[in-house]
Amino acid sequence: MKKQALFIVFFFLLSSISDARFVVSKSTKVRNHKRQKLKLFVFGDSYADTGNWPKSYGGAWGKPYGITFPGAPSGRFSDGRVLTDYIAAILGTKSPITYRGWKSGEKKSMKYGMNFAYGGTGIFNTFVNQPNMTTQIDYFQHLVQQTHQDLHINSSTIALLSVAGNDYATYFTSNHTLKELPGLTKSIINQLVLNAKRIHELGVEKIVITTLQPLGCLPQFTSSESYQNCSNNANSIAKFHNQLLMESVKKLNNESDDHNTSPFVILDVYQAFLSALNLSAGGSKLLRPCCQGVTKEYLCGNVEKDTGIMKYNVCGNVSDSFFWDMIHPSQQGWHTVSSNLRSSLLQLL
Repeated sequence: MKKQALFIVFFFLLSSISDARFVVSKSTKVRNHKRQKLKLFVFGDSYADTGNWPKSYGGAWGKPYGITFPGAPSGRFSDGRVLTDYIAAILGTKSPITYRGWKSGEKKSMKYGMNFAYGGTGIFNTFVNQPNMTTQIDYFQHLVQQTHQDLHINSSTIALLSVAGNDYATYFTSNHTLKELPGLTKSIINQLVLNAKRIHELGVEKIVITTLQPLGCLPQFTSSESYQNCSNNANSIAKFHNQLLMESVKKLNNESDDHNTSPFVILDVYQAFLSALNLSAGGSKLLRPCCQGVTKEYLCGNVEKDTGIMKYNVCGNVSDSFFWDMIHPSQQGWHTVSSNLRSSLLQLL
C-alpha cells in the first residue's frame, strides 16, 4: 500500500515498432520553405520529456523503458517515442536536444530547438524535486539572453507546453478535497496563461498548449474495474480544466496585438486520447497497460533490491497496447494520438 501511495504522488513521473510507423508523409515533410528552419521548444512533464531526468534516478532510465525505441532506456517515460518525438516529426523537424543533454556537453546542436520538460513536474511544485514549468522557462530565458544569435528564434519557432496532471496528483495526495478543486484549477490555468505569455514575449510567435488527457481512462484509475471502464469522476476533473483553458486561451488571443493570427493554440489531447481508445467500439481492451507490477504494490520496472528479481511483467506484443504503464501511453499509443492531432499541428505551419 505504501508503494501504491508513492505511485500516486509520482502520478506522471514514471513514456521498435518498425521505422515505417514513424514515417512522415512527403507532403508533411516538405510543405513550405519555412519548415526547414523550424525550431521546437518544449516545456512540461513526462508526456513530453525525452531524457531530462538524471540517469542516476532510474525510473525511465531503467529497464524495460525504451525497449522499442531506441532499444535501451533513454529517459523517455514509455517503451519508445513520446509526444514530443511525434509532434516534431509531423512538423517536419527532429526531436530537439534535451536541456540536460545540452548542459552535459552532448555533441548535438540547438538547431532543432530544446526540450526543457521534466517528468513528474507541474505548473507549480510537486513532490518531485525537479524544475516546474516556471523554472523551465527561466532556463529558456537565460538561454535566449546568452545565445540569442545561435537560437535564431523567428516566425518558424514553436513552443509546446505539456500539462498532464501532476499538480492535481500532488493536490489529492496532500489531503485536499473536491470542494477546493475549482480554486486549484483556476490557479493552474492562470499561471499557465502567464507562462505562455512570457514565452511569447521572449520571441516565440506560436505557443501550443495541450489539454489535459482523460485522466479517468489511465490504467491507474481503470485498474479497480479490471481495466474495463474509465472513471467519470476523474474525467470530469480533466473536462473542467480543459473548459477553463479554452476560455482563457480564447481571451488571450483576443487581447493579442496580432489580430491576423492566433499566437496561442490549443492541442486537444483529451479528444485525441478518446478517439484513439475508441471505447464505444469495444476499445476497453486498450485500457490495460503492457507493463505492470506483479502485484499492486509493485510498478513497471521494479526490481527486488537484494535478489535482482523483476517484480513486473511486460506483455507479449507492446505494439498491441495503447498504454505502456499505469500512466503513460506506449509508443504505439502516442503514434495513434499524434495521428489524431496531425491536422491541427499542420495548421501551425
